[in-house]
Amino acid sequence: MPPETTYLLIGLGNPGREYRDNRHNFGFMVIDCIAIRLNARGMKLQSKAIVTNAMYEDRKLILAKPQTYMNLSGQSIQGLAHFYKLPIENMLVAYDDLDLPFGTIRLRPGGGAGGQKGFASAIEKLGTQDVARLRLGIGRPPGRMDPSDYVLQNFSRDEVKSLPAIVDRAADAALEFVINGLDKAMNKYNGSVEM
Repeated sequence: MPPETTYLLIGLGNPGREYRDNRHNFGFMVIDCIAIRLNARGMKLQSKAIVTNAMYEDRKLILAKPQTYMNLSGQSIQGLAHFYKLPIENMLVAYDDLDLPFGTIRLRPGGGAGGQKGFASAIEKLGTQDVARLRLGIGRPPGRMDPSDYVLQNFSRDEVKSLPAIVDRAADAALEFVINGLDKAMNKYNGSVEM
């Protein structure tokens, strides 16, 4: 397939069963949702990521979950970008964001990483901030809890009830990006998810 009809969707998280339900693995959850929905095939390890492929409305999707641990995600993303030789505008990275309230999703075309070390690693390795991102709000830690402890906790019981709706909507937003571009996806999906 020509590169312009191929899209690389990346979710950030940490590998390993003990991290599976952590707030920091929100990006993985969205990629898993898309993979299940589109009946993705051919799981393999490539560029330090678990990669599967799916088709969606005549577009080829490469779904990737870096296995480097969050803070080194850029190594994997850089490897995937080089291997697939895709234009940067055909890439979307989904990750958890402390600066957005839980239940909020926000697509953006570029800018800094806002303290998200996995995405900061991606910006550094790709050499540009102009990477589309899908930010998944997790809210701020309570009291004086260290943010690095907070992101490695599982979602609260109340949050878990809302997760399917949020993950579903984030998956919808990612697929909208693939078909209709970032601006349309932002206009349609940015904001709070109805629980």
